[in-house]
Amino acid sequence: MKTRSRHFLLTLSLAFTAILSQLAPAQGIPNSAPVQISDVPRGTQMGTGPAPAGAPGNGRYSPPMPANSSLPTLWLIGDSTVRNGTAGENGPTGQWGWGAPLTAYFDLKKINVVNRAFGGTSSRTFYNGFFWKDLKPRIKKGDFVILQFGANDNGGAKGKGGLAGIGDETEMNADETVHSFGWYLKQFVAETRAQGATPIICSLTPRKGWSADGKQFKRDNGKHAAWAEQVAKGTNAPFIPLYDIIATQYEKLGTAKVDALYVPSPKENLHTGWEGAVANAECVVSGLKALPDNPLAKFLSPRDTMIGK
Repeated sequence: MKTRSRHFLLTLSLAFTAILSQLAPAQGIPNSAPVQISDVPRGTQMGTGPAPAGAPGNGRYSPPMPANSSLPTLWLIGDSTVRNGTAGENGPTGQWGWGAPLTAYFDLKKINVVNRAFGGTSSRTFYNGFFWKDLKPRIKKGDFVILQFGANDNGGAKGKGGLAGIGDETEMNADETVHSFGWYLKQFVAETRAQGATPIICSLTPRKGWSADGKQFKRDNGKHAAWAEQVAKGTNAPFIPLYDIIATQYEKLGTAKVDALYVPSPKENLHTGWEGAVANAECVVSGLKALPDNPLAKFLSPRDTMIGK
């Protein structure tokens, strides 16, 4: 990337955090220089061993593992908006998920952060396939799981996502019983708790879209974002309304600056570049800090970007 372009993106990211810092204290978005890729330990995003049997990626995906088994672990699960690329670095166009920069907001001397999200997964495919089957036995008492799904949860039983809603209805796809989006989220919550860990539900990131006058960020939060919140309320799980937090901040930035957060710009409407991933990670931290009882409060890093510092 040319120097001028790098300077523009850095200025944009600084402007983003400055805008967020003007929010009410309840939102608590940090104001600081942005996190750099070098701030994220490689092992939090990708393992070092050979790919285990059944792993996706044609032998290229090695799941990351906790760096210190004596510490609690924050596990991140979701799709490419949380972790992008088979190797967990980025996609072919420089796309990044927010799970990478989020790592820098935690004190890794107090807690492991392990990003187990994988691009293209839905609540249904993550639960039924390799990912959850490999991860669930590794979750231990005192751990935490932040889960975010919805971007790929469309298409009905013949697609790869869960059915619409949060109910107990089912449909068959060959010999597979397909449940609702909410049903799969409930399984993640129940099975995480059964392991002695704390689940935290996060609504999906919004797809980029604007009103005709370019002032309002379009919201379609009557579906997966709303269903995630309903499951959180129904299971008494902490909930981060990431969809609305991000959409609100994007409206403050405007179309041109928001376009630059997505890669490639301006056609991409879902995946962010590094600066966009940092901005979204800060929104996750904001959502955590806004919880009445943030279960991860004591593990946050002492970075000068942290809320209340």
